[in-house]
Amino acid sequence: MVEAEGREFPFLGVEALTPEILETFPYEYPGREALVEIATDEWTCVCPFSGLPDFGTLTVRYLPSDGCIELKSFKYYLTSFRSVGIYQEHAANRVLEDLVGCCSPRWMEVALDYRLRGGIHTVVTVAHGAKHQQ
Repeated sequence: MVEAEGREFPFLGVEALTPEILETFPYEYPGREALVEIATDEWTCVCPFSGLPDFGTLTVRYLPSDGCIELKSFKYYLTSFRSVGIYQEHAANRVLEDLVGCCSPRWMEVALDYRLRGGIHTVVTVAHGAKHQQ
């Protein structure tokens, strides 16, 4: 719980995140490079400094290896961030780590494009692996 300007805004720690809910299904074309893009404009978490909600657009791009992310489990996973206090830069890295752990892609990029707050626009982009086969 954070007290900001005389108000209390309760939020949870990162231990409330649920990466274990993520599921995959087999990618049946392992010799074919397919760029998968998943996006939602309903990203939300909580600023651990102010306790105020952060909103934005999350975009995940990846090249599957053996498995693809099952979308319903992905939605449930994203919902676990709603009440978690996490810095924007850490949120992008946490999503990347959890998704890489889930599906072991050849390459993955996670971009979090946050809505303006106080006149400041933030986009955090992190990546894993090599985008194209050599």
